Amino acid sequence: MTLPFYKYQGAGNDFIMIDNRQEIFPSPDDQVFIEKLCDRRFGIGADGLILLNQVDGYDFEMVYFNSDGRQSSMCGNGGRCIVAFAQYLGIIKERCTFLAIDGPHEALLEQPDWVELKMREVQHIEKGDGFYYLNTGSPHFVRFVDRLDQINVIKEGRAVRYSERFKAEGTNVNFVEVQAAGIAVATYERGVEGETLACGTGVTACALAYYLHMEEAGAAEVEVQAKGGKLKVRFEKTQKGFENIWLCGPAHRVFEGTYDLHAS
Repeated sequence: MTLPFYKYQGAGNDFIMIDNRQEIFPSPDDQVFIEKLCDRRFGIGADGLILLNQVDGYDFEMVYFNSDGRQSSMCGNGGRCIVAFAQYLGIIKERCTFLAIDGPHEALLEQPDWVELKMREVQHIEKGDGFYYLNTGSPHFVRFVDRLDQINVIKEGRAVRYSERFKAEGTNVNFVEVQAAGIAVATYERGVEGETLACGTGVTACALAYYLHMEEAGAAEVEVQAKGGKLKVRFEKTQKGFENIWLCGPAHRVFEGTYDLHAS
């Protein structure tokens, strides 16, 4: 037996996509199997795996697994990629509403290979000694640095992720350098347990933290340079917090194929 799959990437953040509307995926609870699929030597290779499911009341449902095989919290770039995938399958056209683990999301596809995804509202941001901590669908620790190229992202990110405060549940760790036109970001992702070329919820968290860091006011759009490409985050700051948050960036289909289930 074989499993058809598609490979997508958004700013270098790459995902295995499965059209699971007919429930063809063998076992969403099989962590070892999903981890093997994501392995870059023994499987297809990806930062994560995403199932596109049928669900009442929405265009589709997104179920996301990190490369360690565990179902995880919201993935922003994965969300943008599954929207592009849904359009490729003919499920949607220029806009859609889908269900993810953190609730409903809207998305727009008004330009080729460019997806704009509405993120959850953010009402609470912790400002600590040299850091910000917030949840944009996934938890993110954000630290501003002078020279991003001098940061050992894996070493320093792991130190925060496995610190006494975060080691039980984990957190993603972001390092941000302020630039002339926006910010540059590097991210250590929990679940991947390493650096990824981009992280959608991380980029969103960094843009909101940057806004507070620079003591801005009103509506804003922040340009973000991740290691895998450029993204934009636009939002509104209100008395309640941050609303109308949109993560915008590229989403590309790379290839498709079939995986031999007997290889597992």
